[in-house]
Amino acid sequence: EHGGWIARVTDPDGRQLPETLGPDTPEVILREPQLWWPAGYGGQPLYTVSVSLLDPDGTEADSLTRRIGLHTVELCREKDEWGESFCHRVNGLRVFAMGADYIPEDNILSRVTPQRTRRLLEDARLANFNLIRVWGGGYYPDDFFFDICDELGLMVWQDFMYACAFYDLTPDFEASIRLETEQNVRRLRHHACLVLLCGNNEIESFAADALRAAAHGDQRAFSPRRPSHFSDYIKLFEDIIPKIVRQEAPEIPWWPSSPSSGGSYDEPNSENRGDAHYWAVWHGEKPITEYRQHFFRYVSEYGFQSFPLLPTVSAFTEPEDWNIFSRVMERHQRNGAANGKILTYLAATYRYPQRFSSLLYASQLLQADAMRCGAEHWRSHRGRCMGVVIWQLNDCWPVASWSSIDYFGRWKALHYAAKRFFAPLMLAAEEAGEHTQKPRINELREAPLERSVIFTVCNETTAAAECLIRWRLCVPDGSVLFEGEIPVTIPGLSAARQEKLSFPDAPLTGSLVYYELLTGGRVVSSGSVLFCAPKHFAFANPQLRAAHTPDGILVTSSAYARAVWLESDDPDLLLEDNGFDMLPGTRLVRVLRGDPAHPRARSVYDIGREST
Repeated sequence: EHGGWIARVTDPDGRQLPETLGPDTPEVILREPQLWWPAGYGGQPLYTVSVSLLDPDGTEADSLTRRIGLHTVELCREKDEWGESFCHRVNGLRVFAMGADYIPEDNILSRVTPQRTRRLLEDARLANFNLIRVWGGGYYPDDFFFDICDELGLMVWQDFMYACAFYDLTPDFEASIRLETEQNVRRLRHHACLVLLCGNNEIESFAADALRAAAHGDQRAFSPRRPSHFSDYIKLFEDIIPKIVRQEAPEIPWWPSSPSSGGSYDEPNSENRGDAHYWAVWHGEKPITEYRQHFFRYVSEYGFQSFPLLPTVSAFTEPEDWNIFSRVMERHQRNGAANGKILTYLAATYRYPQRFSSLLYASQLLQADAMRCGAEHWRSHRGRCMGVVIWQLNDCWPVASWSSIDYFGRWKALHYAAKRFFAPLMLAAEEAGEHTQKPRINELREAPLERSVIFTVCNETTAAAECLIRWRLCVPDGSVLFEGEIPVTIPGLSAARQEKLSFPDAPLTGSLVYYELLTGGRVVSSGSVLFCAPKHFAFANPQLRAAHTPDGILVTSSAYARAVWLESDDPDLLLEDNGFDMLPGTRLVRVLRGDPAHPRARSVYDIGREST
C-alpha cells in the first residue's frame, strides 16, 4: 500500500511549473513548450520531472528524477523520384544525419567514466556531428552516455545488442530477450536524443546473402547452421522485439536491422531505400573515388583504416617494433589483411615514406581523403541521401583501425577532416583528372584527360546564406594562373551544384585548384584539388615553419602545402584545425587543448623526401 504519488515539472530556465501532478491530475499542458533540437538546428532545452512515491502518512517513500526534451521524432519513409526516402524528421524538419558509429570505449568496461565519455562526445560535437549510432556488437551504454547526448544535441541511433550472428530462439533465450528489451527500452525511452531503435547489426543482410547463395548451390562462410535460423530471425526482429518497442515506446521509430530496406530479407543493402553499409572501398579495394558512383539514401556505415600516430603506437611498441609488419604491429590490427590494404591504397596515392612516423601520417591522410570523398559526395546530393555515418568514432584499445579518434582520445586526421566536411556551410569539390580517369598511368587511353572541378555548396543550416565561391588555378609555388568568383544564394537545408569549371590546358602534374567558401566576408570552408595523384604532383618545397605565439601556432609556408600537420611535444595537443591545405603565406591556428610549445609542421611534400 502507498499514499499515492506527486510529480513536479521544472522548465529549462529553472522555473517550477505551478501545477502539481498526481493521480487526480496525471497530465499538464505546456502552452509554449521549448522544443529540443538536434545539434545545429536549434537548442537543447531540457525539462526536469521529479516524481515522489508517498507512504500512507504522506512521507516520501521513493523518488525519481528525469530530464526530458520535448519534440516529435519520425523515421521519414516516403516514395520519391529515386525510390523511398530514409531520414530522421525532428519537429517536422528533415535532418541530414552526420556522425559516426560508437563502439565500447574500452575492453575493460570499468575504465569507462562519465568524464571520459563526455570528452569523447564533446569532441564528436566539436567536429560538427549531430548523430551517434550505437553499434549492435557492443553493449548498451550507461545512463550518463544518453544524458550527455541529450545535452549536446547528439541524436542516438541505438542498435539492440545483436550483431553478425544467427541465434537459436529457444524458450529460455526468448524469455531473456524479452526481459532485456523491456528493461532497456524503459530505461532509455525518456531521452530526447533517442531517434531510432534498430534490431541488429548486419544480420539481415548476411542472411539474405546466404539465402541467395544457397539458391545457387553456394555455401557462404556466414551461413546458418540450421534452416530454422531464418525463421527465428523473422520471429525475433520482426515480431518479438518490435512488439515490445511499440508497447513500451510507441513514439520512438523502429527499424529491423542495419542495413535494411524494411525487413523480410528484401534487398537489405538497396541503394534506393533504407540504410546502407558500403565497403567496396576498403574491403573490396575499389578506388576511393568509387564512392561517387553510388547514391545511397542513408549511409550508416562506411570506413577506411589508418594507424594511430607515433605517440600512441609508442604506448604498445618498442622502437625495434616500428615496422607495420612486425609481430606487435600485426597483433594491434583489427582486420587481418588491413596493413597490406593500407599499402595498396598508399601505392595509388603517395610516395613511399622513408620513415615509420611518415608512414603512420600518410595512412591517416589516406583515411581522411577517403572519408571526405564519400561524405562530400553524399552531402552534395542532399534530399536523395540524408545521412552519412562514419565507421567508426572510437577505439577500445590502442590499435590500427577505422576510428577517427584513437584510444587515448587523440584526434586522427580524419576527425579534423570530419570537422570540415560536416561543417554547416561546406564547399564540396568533385575533380576530374588523371587519378580519376587513368589511375594506372601506363595504360593506353585514346580520349584526352579531362581537368575539371564541380563545386557544390552544402547548407545544413535552417537559414538561406549569401555565399561567395573563390577559386584559383595555381602552380606548385602558389602563383596564380587564373582565378574567379561565383556568388551563390543557397536556401537553408539544401545543396547547390554549380556548373563545371574546365581547365583543358592546365599542367597535369603541375597545377591545382585552391578554393574557399565565404559568407559575410569570412572563410567558412576551403580546400584544394589536384589533377593527378599526389605522388606524381610536382610539389615545390613549402619550407613550412611553425611558431608558438600567445594566440596559437603561426604557420608560414613559401609554396602550396597539402595536408599541413602540426604537432608539439604534447601528444594530446588539440587544435582548431589540422591536416589543412594552404597557399603561400601565414595562418594562425588556435589551440583548444594541450601544450603547443615547440611546434613542428609537415605536409605531403615531406612524404618520401625525408631522410632515413
